[in-house]
Amino acid sequence: MHIFEKYSVNGMALKNRLIRSALWMKAAKADGHLTDEIFQTYGDLASGGVGLILTGYIFISHEEQPNPRMAGIYDDSFLEEYTQLTDMVHERGSKIAAQIVFGGSQSHHPEAPNMNILAPSAIKNRVTGLLPKEASRAEIRRIASLFGDAAERAKKAKFDAVQIHAAHGYFLSMFLCPYYNRRNDEYNGSIHDRARIIYEVYAAIRQRVGKDFPVMIKLNFDDFMDDGEGLIFDDAIEVFKHLDQLGIDMFEVSATNESSGKGLMPARPHILKRENESYFLTETAQIAENVNAPVILMGGNRSVERMNEILNSTKIQCFSIARPLLSEPDLITRWERDEHYRPRCISCNKCWETEPNSCIFNRKK
Repeated sequence: MHIFEKYSVNGMALKNRLIRSALWMKAAKADGHLTDEIFQTYGDLASGGVGLILTGYIFISHEEQPNPRMAGIYDDSFLEEYTQLTDMVHERGSKIAAQIVFGGSQSHHPEAPNMNILAPSAIKNRVTGLLPKEASRAEIRRIASLFGDAAERAKKAKFDAVQIHAAHGYFLSMFLCPYYNRRNDEYNGSIHDRARIIYEVYAAIRQRVGKDFPVMIKLNFDDFMDDGEGLIFDDAIEVFKHLDQLGIDMFEVSATNESSGKGLMPARPHILKRENESYFLTETAQIAENVNAPVILMGGNRSVERMNEILNSTKIQCFSIARPLLSEPDLITRWERDEHYRPRCISCNKCWETEPNSCIFNRKK
């Protein structure tokens, strides 16, 4: 097998096994509508050879959002512009999936104190300092419905798939985290009780988009928090297995959140040596052994040779990349011409210093 082989997920035909992982771009209008910068970014990625583009996370409720200048999909006013976006991506030979999210108290938006910030429990967020309101059962049902609404809009706008963002300390991820989930109802207790909202979100989406539309999920295997505080691998793998049984079409495996306190982030710095590449491999490979749906390896994928080795020695099927494609949107085409090409991305994490995000190598002097 080779990463440049075609691959198919529930009818979504990809020209290769390489995926652009979601990246907050700080490029949308204040209300979430699209800009020329967003069209340019996704157009360049599609022209550059990537098989599937995962959008930066898209907020699903006008009442809250995790960060400013995120794209939105909270009402039908977005349909026309997203259709223009997906048509452009398809014309250039790639597929595109909408990553959808509900933020919770891990919100860095300057207006967050004035927003309707909900969380599993009314626990002050360690990172943002926000004290949220505990989501009621009715509000949990409404949020699941908002995910369903967003997914249906994405399908109408000709996205090829949706990805549920249930990682990195946002609202759905917080339910899996004992530090933030201290509820006294059916949404806390065993790992499947803590994951109940994720299962309900998936069911709401599947009901709205049907069985033939790919539904993906991004999920942590570990929160990397102190003992007893966060999601741990043994619990996480049970969630992966149950979602697999429910019918999720594809998993992207990640880890950690901003509250971990360990200094670990999903985008680790200094991926300069081979031994630093593909840093979530061990756990992702174990998850792939325990589910039937295809699994995406994210985190420090930097060389064709290494990815091909993993493809042929594990059950991992696809590979996602973010920062190197921000630096070189045509990286996939470069690799097709020369499999030994080394991306110029040095994993410095200075992408987020500008608005919109930009690689230091692409900034004008």
